Amino acid sequence: MATVDALLREGVTRLRAAGSETPRLDSELLLARAVGIDRTGIVAHPEAPVGEGAAQRFAADLERRANGEPVAYIRGFKEFYGLALSADARALIPRPETELLVELGLAEVLRRLTSAARPVGTPPLRVADVGTGSGTVAISLAVALRRRGAARDVDLFATDISSDALQLARENAVGHGVADRMRFVEADLLPPVLQAPFDVLLANLPYIRSDAIAGLPIAASFEPRVALDGGADGLAVIELLLQRLDEALRPDGTALLEIGSDQGEAIVALVARGLPGWSCRIEPDLAGHPRVARIERVARFEPPGR
Repeated sequence: MATVDALLREGVTRLRAAGSETPRLDSELLLARAVGIDRTGIVAHPEAPVGEGAAQRFAADLERRANGEPVAYIRGFKEFYGLALSADARALIPRPETELLVELGLAEVLRRLTSAARPVGTPPLRVADVGTGSGTVAISLAVALRRRGAARDVDLFATDISSDALQLARENAVGHGVADRMRFVEADLLPPVLQAPFDVLLANLPYIRSDAIAGLPIAASFEPRVALDGGADGLAVIELLLQRLDEALRPDGTALLEIGSDQGEAIVALVARGLPGWSCRIEPDLAGHPRVARIERVARFEPPGR
């Protein structure tokens, strides 16, 4: 009977030869799935024997990964912001760098909820997650607000052009108990007619240059291209959203848009050209790279009732 250590060594060798960027991590996650335990159990007990059935499951999953299929799709979920979110080919796999967008969005919403008194009858804040995909940002935000007892003070909208992605987002929202606090809307960026402008708008839209798609790791070829391809300069879809901000945001509203690590100067210039009278400040990630663009009107004010 093979041991954990022996199977991991075989897995690492197979995946390294196949070009995996993280052969050890991939092997540990897939073996944990095959055995039916957490990855920490795999790491902690290298000498443990692995039954024939589990070894066969591991071999089958290993082959799928060697052929390029993302680990998240094989496992059926991806960890993000402390949550396990269902993941499959209907939507982009959540990336760790997007957690910054959630953190900034949560801080902005809480600031608005706590910076001034909210008399009884004050309408909830309107928050939109544009291009929600599997619901990564919107659901993480909804769960965080629920933990703080603030869920009922926010109307949260999640939009996507893909009906398949929206269905996955609904499933994730149900799985985390926040579906009743969210509204899912199939739309190209935003609905053509807005009931009212938003206080906060979040978006992780496609920002990979079209000519760079082919150079991505093979796992990306399993993801929807529409969720990756940002056009010739990577900012084509984002620019379309920028054109809607004047009507989509309240006068004191804030948009937080995730961008590529090389797009900080480009989006500042884009906002300067297309949105005169607005500011664009770049929020860096932990590595110090540009990651989120904070876009607001320069002359901000607090309207009555807020």
